[in-house]
Amino acid sequence: MIEVNNIKKSFGDKVVLEDISAVMEAGKCNLIIGTSGSGKTVLTKCMVGLFKPDSGGVSFGGQDMLAMNDEERKELRQQIGMLFQGSALFDSMTVEQNVMFPLDMFSTLSHSDKKKRVNEVLARVELKDAHKKFPAEISGGMKKRVGIARAIVLNPKYLFCDEPNSGLDPQTSLVIDKLIKELTQEFNTTTIVVTHDMNSVMEIGDHIVYLYQGRKEWEGTNKEIIFSKNDLLNKFIFASEFLQDAKDMRMLEMKGKIANDRNMDDLLQ
Repeated sequence: MIEVNNIKKSFGDKVVLEDISAVMEAGKCNLIIGTSGSGKTVLTKCMVGLFKPDSGGVSFGGQDMLAMNDEERKELRQQIGMLFQGSALFDSMTVEQNVMFPLDMFSTLSHSDKKKRVNEVLARVELKDAHKKFPAEISGGMKKRVGIARAIVLNPKYLFCDEPNSGLDPQTSLVIDKLIKELTQEFNTTTIVVTHDMNSVMEIGDHIVYLYQGRKEWEGTNKEIIFSKNDLLNKFIFASEFLQDAKDMRMLEMKGKIANDRNMDDLLQ
């Protein structure tokens, strides 16, 4: 669990975050959404310690990160996995070497044990035969899966994903969403996903924090978002007439006013 308590952050006269509080729960996909410039990235950087908030605090598992000494903060960061927006793989390293990199940096395992662990995580993300390939030789979706494998190789308690579906086609995006969801539940990870992808919001949004101009404008689940009456949120999520109509139909279905696919099949039999 990660607790964000009354975070404020400014750069000069520009207020970027204004009194943000939220609880990111373990075993759930916690999504941070909002338009560009709403403060998503700054909030995430405050959470992982890259920025120091002007006031407020961040605690990991009940431990105040700002009160930690350097050694404690280093130990905490070894419990954090990062999936970067562009995957951030090292071009000159093979897939195997990329995934092994955190183990080389932080682990005292033997080389054979490191290779065993790399094999385990690559198999888990369904990349059994990509070990010796270089990033330039694999697809965008495969790069994302390598990035996920590298992020989980140290068995992190906390997983941060920055726009995990950026640059991917809709079908591959669903595969990545499903994988992140499965890993979150499988290892009871506290997962934080920064995203603009509305499919991700509806597919894996166990807990959603919507930021608007540096403030927390709305908080809830992907089920609750359908019934939200927050105009700013609805304009962001259901921007087009098509999506607004889809929301209205989904609301009617959930209220039992129209038949869903299963009920329709029953009616047709």
